[in-house]
Amino acid sequence: MTAALTRNLLADQAADQLRRRLQAGEWEVGSKLPGETTLATELGVGRSTIREALRMLAGQGMLRPRQGAGVFVERTEPEADGWEAVLQREAVTAVVEVRAAIEIEAARLAARRATAADVAAMRRALDLRAAASDAPDREFVEADTAVHRSIVAAAHNAVLSELFETFVPRITDAMVEMIGLLGLRDRDTEPNADEHAALVDAIAAGDAVAAARISRAHLEAMAADLR
Repeated sequence: MTAALTRNLLADQAADQLRRRLQAGEWEVGSKLPGETTLATELGVGRSTIREALRMLAGQGMLRPRQGAGVFVERTEPEADGWEAVLQREAVTAVVEVRAAIEIEAARLAARRATAADVAAMRRALDLRAAASDAPDREFVEADTAVHRSIVAAAHNAVLSELFETFVPRITDAMVEMIGLLGLRDRDTEPNADEHAALVDAIAAGDAVAAARISRAHLEAMAADLR
């Protein structure tokens, strides 16, 4: 269909070809792109190259990945500030990576150390998060962060708590940016509610393995959406 791409700068060239096809109207706004395997075959490159090319076009505002659903056409021309959006995504991804370093271990420790009062505080934080579902983005993010703060507190590790509190302003700004970048609340006013409830349930049950797994899956999915 399309001549095989040369090995030099494959991802850039794949992105260029896909961009031209988008601009030519091959896929309408709102439509779903073919899968990575199909595109890789059409362009004569590997799936990892296609994945990177799709990330570039998403960074330019032309595509939007939806977890578990595929990649959809957002617009047929790059946004004027497309490369700024790429840099913004990279910065938010870095914050998510640091969150993982803190919060996965906090979840594991909380499952082992949480008191009844700690669990009650987590459930109150979940209720406040739900109550903020229709609030402005920053207010919702602050309610979401309060859930994670209650989990870190339940780990009963003073250094971990200090690290988290020092990082909270950066987390808040990054999560507000992420909501805007990915349009998360366009699809769901209270994203990831079930995951948060499941995490608290695992901690309340004293299941350290499940708590760490749920926390890791939540943050890895967030990082994947940004890519």
